[in-house]
Amino acid sequence: MIEKIDEYLEEIKSFETQSPEELEKFRIRFLGSKGLIKELFGEFKNVPNDQKKAFGQKLNGLKQAAQEKFDSLKSGLASGGSDRKAKEDYTRPGYPFELGARHPISVIRNEIVDIFSRIGFTVAEGPEVEDDWHNFTALNFPEEHPARDMQDTFFVENEGDEKLALRTHTSSVQVRVMENQKPPIRIIAPGRVFRNEAISSRAHCIFHQIEGLYIDENVSFADMKQTLQYFTKEFFGKTKIRLRPSYFPFTEPSAEMDVYWGLETEADYRMTKGTGWLEIMGCGMVDPNVLENCGIDSKKYSGFAFGMGIERIAAQRYGIGDLRYFFENDVRFLKQFKAAY
Repeated sequence: MIEKIDEYLEEIKSFETQSPEELEKFRIRFLGSKGLIKELFGEFKNVPNDQKKAFGQKLNGLKQAAQEKFDSLKSGLASGGSDRKAKEDYTRPGYPFELGARHPISVIRNEIVDIFSRIGFTVAEGPEVEDDWHNFTALNFPEEHPARDMQDTFFVENEGDEKLALRTHTSSVQVRVMENQKPPIRIIAPGRVFRNEAISSRAHCIFHQIEGLYIDENVSFADMKQTLQYFTKEFFGKTKIRLRPSYFPFTEPSAEMDVYWGLETEADYRMTKGTGWLEIMGCGMVDPNVLENCGIDSKKYSGFAFGMGIERIAAQRYGIGDLRYFFENDVRFLKQFKAAY
């Protein structure tokens, strides 16, 4: 028993801490009402008479050592805290934490997503490295279409016979949704896309798109027009739009949508090239071949799709004349958008 007391004594002498929590655990272990020292005092009656004197002396020494160690460490912690408090000057102004800012691309993306979510569109996402089926074939791109050439597409290392490429549009997300979801379908697909183009103030090899898709029974061209008119009113505050005939492999008929911007200022003349009309997006009715490729009955269902570039809309919103600014991460440029939400 005396050997056990000696072990506890060595443990007390070697104990050190700067943590009030650990010090409290030490007190409970040795000095608490159910601690080791209390337990040893309870064993005193079982000690042989010839050992009681030595045992009592050892036990009192253990209790005294534990109490002195506890008081010493507690005093040290208290004085250390006081020293720190004495060094703190509460009259000094606080350190300013510089707020970050959302990237202008994120600001525009979130605003567009919010507008379409109000009318039932949900966000869908897909991989940036796509196979030939989802990026081209399912979307009705002919084998000889120039978009398949190296001049327009970044091809990556193939896995076996499968051709892989960085997606050239987020229409591939639409294909994946149509393959795995039964109509009605109402989604928007924002994301980053890649095309092998020369980088300039008006073009970049990386940019962001946001595309929409609506598939259901009896969906018409008029439904598409009303949807896009709602968007232009909410986003641009404009109500006058026009749809010009165009061509896209995955829609038929296809159109380019312009919004009437007006010619009130010199900037309006420059932006619209003197016409008053500003091109916003491409759109059209989903080609029946695309529906069939994705396993949707084109005789029962119809739908429309649309897509727009986020960079050009952001450049128009904030008066940015060079698209390269969006990708250079210049802090001087990004700081201008601290007020943006």
